[in-house]
Amino acid sequence: MDDPREVRQQIREGKWRRPTAGLAPGFVQTNLAILPRDLAFDFLLFAQRNPKPCPVIEVTDVGSPEPKLSAPGADLRTDVPKYCIYRNGALEGEVTDLRSVWRDDLVSFLLGCSFTFESALLQAGVPVRHIEENRNVPMFISNIQCVPAGMFRGPLVVTMRPIPARLVSRAVQITGRYPGVHGSPVHVGDPAIIGIRDLAKPDFGDPVTIRPGEVPVFWACGVTPQAVAMQAKPPLMLTHAPGYMFITDLRNEELAAS
Repeated sequence: MDDPREVRQQIREGKWRRPTAGLAPGFVQTNLAILPRDLAFDFLLFAQRNPKPCPVIEVTDVGSPEPKLSAPGADLRTDVPKYCIYRNGALEGEVTDLRSVWRDDLVSFLLGCSFTFESALLQAGVPVRHIEENRNVPMFISNIQCVPAGMFRGPLVVTMRPIPARLVSRAVQITGRYPGVHGSPVHVGDPAIIGIRDLAKPDFGDPVTIRPGEVPVFWACGVTPQAVAMQAKPPLMLTHAPGYMFITDLRNEELAAS
């Protein structure tokens, strides 16, 4: 499926319930964090202080599920394949529709996603293993702490992609052109340095094959707000399920630095 509106319609109708990597190539996918109005300013400040994991693409009007700037006519309550509901820091459950828990005081944040720069990596001949293996990208909770804001504080979540050693510099250069979707890596090489013990056991997503001669490369991840929710314990936070993104009408190149 190449058209983002068609993809969203398929998701809304329950015809797509899998991770979204590779869908609507060329169009921006985003992470989603939804919070009550009284916490929205502190979260916006948190995002502003932590632009690597939380690059803001759009903030909706209070109570509106429509991202009017990035996907007019879309509905953030139904157009993501899977959502997470966090209450007081605990994952209450995963659902495919938020209408039953929607409130008029909710504010939605669309945050840049590294799926956006994967198209550029592939075009440059840099392999993206989780797409090759039809898996969800592996995500890990690191020992790197975010800059706190109000009640929001916690660890940085990272995605990992194994890159052939000869292509690491190319991957760094390419992703650095996309500061609005996490940009360049936060770490290259030994995962233990950032607190990751076992690459075969991601905290979110699926493990992928790491071949001889490949280096694990780590990028900041928009699942960070979910790790922050577990630590900060807001009374309510609604998010996408890791790897199940919202697809906008924005084109990837609109977020590329010149």
